[in-house]
Amino acid sequence: MKLAKILPFTRTLMDLAVNEGDIAVDATVGNGHDTLYLAQRVGESGHVFGFDIQKEAIAATSARLQEHNMLQRVTLFQASHDQLIEKIPAHYHGRITGAMFNLGYLPGGDKRIVTKPDSTIRAIEQLLQIMAKEGIIVIVVYHGHPEGAIERDALLHYTKAIDQKRAHVLKYEFINQMNNPPFIIALEKRS
Repeated sequence: MKLAKILPFTRTLMDLAVNEGDIAVDATVGNGHDTLYLAQRVGESGHVFGFDIQKEAIAATSARLQEHNMLQRVTLFQASHDQLIEKIPAHYHGRITGAMFNLGYLPGGDKRIVTKPDSTIRAIEQLLQIMAKEGIIVIVVYHGHPEGAIERDALLHYTKAIDQKRAHVLKYEFINQMNNPPFIIALEKRS
C-alpha cells in the first residue's frame, strides 16, 4: 500500500513541524509511543510536555522514556490536556511547534475512561493560543465506540467552524474501510 496509513501519516505531519530544539506536546501520552517519538524529534536541546489523566499511562510512558534514556527531555503531567496552558511554563508559549492527540481510551487500560469532547476542544483552543505560527496539531480520532462517536461529531463541528485565517484544517481518512477506522484531523496555526 502506497497511501500512508493513519498512524504513519501522523508522524509525516509531525516531521514537518517538530525539529531539533523545538517544543512539542503529547496531549494524550497513553503508553508513551508518541511521547518517545517527539522526544527523539526535539533532541537534547528541545522539550516535550506530556499529559494524561491516568496514573498507569504516566508510569508506562516514564518507563518507556527511561528505557531509551529520554526522560530528561520530557515533563509529564498527570492532568487533563485542557490544563496545558497553565501547566506549560509561560516562557514556552509561542514556541510550541507540534502537538499530538490519540483520542479514545488507553490501549490495554480501562475502556470506561475515555477522552471527552469538551476537554479536547478546550485543549485545542489553548494550543492555538500558545503555539508558534505554522505549528501543527494532529488528532487521531478513534470513533468505533459510543463515546468516540460523540467526540468525533463534536470535533468535526468545532474544527469545521475554525476561521481559515486562524488555522488550516485537514481531515485525512480512508472512506471505504469497515468498522469505523480512525481518521486524522490536523490543524496548522496561521496567525
